Amino acid sequence: MKFVLKLAFAAALVPLTPANPSTAQEIPKIKLGYAKCAHCLPMSLTPDYAKNISLETINFNSGNDVLTALVSKSIDVAQVTYLHYITALDKGLDVVAVSGQINGGSECVSSNKLDLPGEDWAKFKSLTTKAKADGTPLKVAASRGNAQDIHMRGAFMKQGIDPNKDIQFVNIPNPSDHLAALQRGDVDMICSVEPFASQIKMAGAGKHFVLPYDQAAGNLTNLIVTRSDVIASNKAGVQGTVSAVVTLVDVLKKDQSKWIETITKLTGLDAAVAKEALVNAYPDYSIHMSSTLAIADMMRDLKYISSDVSATAKKNIDYSFLMAATGKPKSALGE
Repeated sequence: MKFVLKLAFAAALVPLTPANPSTAQEIPKIKLGYAKCAHCLPMSLTPDYAKNISLETINFNSGNDVLTALVSKSIDVAQVTYLHYITALDKGLDVVAVSGQINGGSECVSSNKLDLPGEDWAKFKSLTTKAKADGTPLKVAASRGNAQDIHMRGAFMKQGIDPNKDIQFVNIPNPSDHLAALQRGDVDMICSVEPFASQIKMAGAGKHFVLPYDQAAGNLTNLIVTRSDVIASNKAGVQGTVSAVVTLVDVLKKDQSKWIETITKLTGLDAAVAKEALVNAYPDYSIHMSSTLAIADMMRDLKYISSDVSATAKKNIDYSFLMAATGKPKSALGE
């Protein structure tokens, strides 16, 4: 009897273990959306570099789809573009920029029938003027609202070609459809995104015309954004995501092998196409403030947005996550 009592007493001294230990300290969870392009697809690798968070990545056809998912609260963090960021602010949407990712990736590719030499703006302008006078303006395609669309419009305007009046714009939402459009002769030029621009050239369906970076946006493309409610409720999750992006960018700067492998895996394109696509891609986690404001002005000039969002664009850039991830001040991160 004494032995039984001793056991009961000893058991009473053992602290009770919670039925579910994870409830004491939940691991932050983040759903991260990214688009289907050469400089977007590496986002699928971010879970490999995430620490102390559960990071789920979801692939979408375009940056427009990713932005829609973010504002509808289907995802928590989104890889979009500087242009999506400005457009969202113009619509009064709640978006906060927290990191850069990869820039570049835009290329204007002309159809073979146009017989247009690369970089020859004078000839392109004369072809545009003649086609418009003949009542059959040149058809120029892009995925409306993506970085390539804005890069093209800004570059055209700088050369004295009004994209709203001098050409016929054709919207092809899914970039993977760009090759077929050129092969069918549906359009005269496409401003596409990598790796699809390289796919077009290597398939012989079109020729390089220009990298459309001579405009306010330069070659700025990708931006990581979230919502203010996510920052308020899951700051650790956002920090973990940005830290993973920073680590990924540093890896991509040194070694492109995983990048090429990811492109081929997620697009089904040949490794040679993927490798060529990366010639026009520049990993960069900084958020470039002055260029962001210049993009906002350019988009208003192009009548792509209807209001001046410069003040909001500046206010909604949060450098704190990049600062924590890199140990660098704002001044070294694009402010």
